Amino acid sequence: MKKLASGCIAVLLFVCLLSVQVLAADYLIPVGRVVGLELMNDTVTVAAFDDALAVPARKAGLCIGDRIAGIDGKEIRCADDVRQALRCSKGSIHMSVLRQGKRIELKLAPEITKEGPKLGVYLKQGVTGIGTVTWYDPETGKFGTLGHGVNGPEGELLAMTSGKAYAARIVGVARGQVGKPGQLQGAVESKNAVGSLSGNTVQGVFGTAQVGWTGTPMEVAGSDEVKPGAATIRSTVSGSDVQEYSVEILKIYPKAKQGGRNLLIRVTDPALLQATGGIVQGMSGSPIIQDGKLVGAVTHVLVNDPTTGYGIFIENMLDAAA
Repeated sequence: MKKLASGCIAVLLFVCLLSVQVLAADYLIPVGRVVGLELMNDTVTVAAFDDALAVPARKAGLCIGDRIAGIDGKEIRCADDVRQALRCSKGSIHMSVLRQGKRIELKLAPEITKEGPKLGVYLKQGVTGIGTVTWYDPETGKFGTLGHGVNGPEGELLAMTSGKAYAARIVGVARGQVGKPGQLQGAVESKNAVGSLSGNTVQGVFGTAQVGWTGTPMEVAGSDEVKPGAATIRSTVSGSDVQEYSVEILKIYPKAKQGGRNLLIRVTDPALLQATGGIVQGMSGSPIIQDGKLVGAVTHVLVNDPTTGYGIFIENMLDAAA
């Protein structure tokens, strides 16, 4: 039977208009702290409608999830471009939107308000969510998280132009079930970023911290040192407390295997199984430790078995961050 897996990035409880260089360090701090992530790109998407102002937009056929590509022949790359185009409009606008890979042309008359023409929509630029910080290098300030990339609305790797990381906490847990991945529910603690993001790759998201994470640096293991058997992971599943939980590495895959699937792991810790049912979305990036060395990071959960999932070699994360 084919095993389905789900990436473990979870959605935050706030809405945003949504090449790093790191030495292949011998010692890094395995963090396990939940963090809010905001990855920006040059696309603008309709996130929601204003009930009072969005009647013309809805009648014209605009839908939630539409990417606004152009207005009156001008390319749209950010929310400010939309506002500027509306200010320059003369009664009606021609809008180009991308929907499921198809370009659709719409004509509509924005609502006229005291502040000027309004579409009556809430816009989102980029992607926001939570993940877990895998490692932090106190000497360079560099860090890595997730262990896999963040995709855009069409399923492609998001072409991030900039990004920020925020301190976050867990406010709830939807436990994992067979056929339905669970999820950590998070909220940011402050509008002040703790770090900037500079790389979104298939092996993880990387950046530089303005406010780092404390802990004892741990030796980094090569992929050839990892073996089946007992290990632990560090995760945040309640509040902002990092805990260490027991897991078992069931199988080792080749280093060249892509998509964050170098290790097959199973959660064995009764406390984590009780709290989450196993691996859930939001735990992506949780550092995996074996024999006192940092060996990898949690990346995915098996949809048909929430106690089991995949991990990436830490070596592969560091190669992508270099």
